[in-house]
Amino acid sequence: MNVVVTGGAGFIGSHIVDELLAGGHEVVVLDDLDPAAHDGIPEGLAPDARYLWGDLRDADVLERAVDRVDAVCHQAAKVGLGVDFADVTEYVGRNDLGTAALLSALHDRGFVGRIVLASSMVVYGEGRYRCPQHGLVAPGDRLAADLDAGRYEPACPTCRRPLAREAVPEDHPLQPRNVYAVTKLLQEGLVAAYAREHPGTIATALRYHNVYGPRMPRDTPYAGVASLFRSAYARGEAPRVLEDGGQLRDFVHVADVANANVLALTGEPASGPFNVCSGEPHTILEMAEALRPDDGPHPEVVGGYRLGDVRHVYADPTRAREELRFTAAVSFRDGMRAFSSAPLRVSTGRPPRP
Repeated sequence: MNVVVTGGAGFIGSHIVDELLAGGHEVVVLDDLDPAAHDGIPEGLAPDARYLWGDLRDADVLERAVDRVDAVCHQAAKVGLGVDFADVTEYVGRNDLGTAALLSALHDRGFVGRIVLASSMVVYGEGRYRCPQHGLVAPGDRLAADLDAGRYEPACPTCRRPLAREAVPEDHPLQPRNVYAVTKLLQEGLVAAYAREHPGTIATALRYHNVYGPRMPRDTPYAGVASLFRSAYARGEAPRVLEDGGQLRDFVHVADVANANVLALTGEPASGPFNVCSGEPHTILEMAEALRPDDGPHPEVVGGYRLGDVRHVYADPTRAREELRFTAAVSFRDGMRAFSSAPLRVSTGRPPRP
């Protein structure tokens, strides 16, 4: 099978490429090596893939990428909260216009097949909460006044009672809370629309939870929190943990994420959204402690917050297990131990050539 992997030189994409090649598939990588995340071509890319360096919005490079495509694995995106709202045009341009251009090129070719999209838990916004009196409720936006006062836990919007947390299933209401989250939700909608208008196409949206592991980018505003904490320890510094460190997340190893993508591309057809997660929530402070070297400083809980963040969000893995046949294999303890000394992304220093 000939698979196009957009963003295949990135953190997650490169692991997917490795697994596809190991399974005997042909892989075409399309990546623009966004300078906000890359400083030239990364080291360690699989030599057996074919690489096209260019922007998804470039019609010429897209035409070459999808020429003989049997399946599409769409990983390319600008990720994370970024610097501030000034990033909005970059996020929408790269994520949504880029996806639209890819789908337009597939339409022109008459493509019918599997499209696997890298989506994200951020489409849920806050996680799932239950009030003892009012049942399932959706907390409103977090207020700066509450956060400044250290009131981090959301309350029932009706009676203001404390809420019980639950794992988030795929049919949970979607409430994206920041620009990146909005762009991921639109990507899901565009890919689903393509599938509806091209019968026989299987569109799978993999909602990644907090992915970590080898080849994570380091020290950029777009890197994941695990990478930022890991880099702090490497500098001999204590990671700075916002709020009280009690924010719950689901940390899933990149090897498991790559496996979920390959299952969606090659296994039994599975359409719609799927949580890609470990099914085992941990706090941000637990994660920081799990990464700490034996002689390293303990994490520093500093309070503060980012308004675009949510308090708790962790996943229900049931649908992915039953329909995608995906179950995470790497435990939190083993994965974090390995990641504490795993190599982060290193550049060759060589710029891409079109």
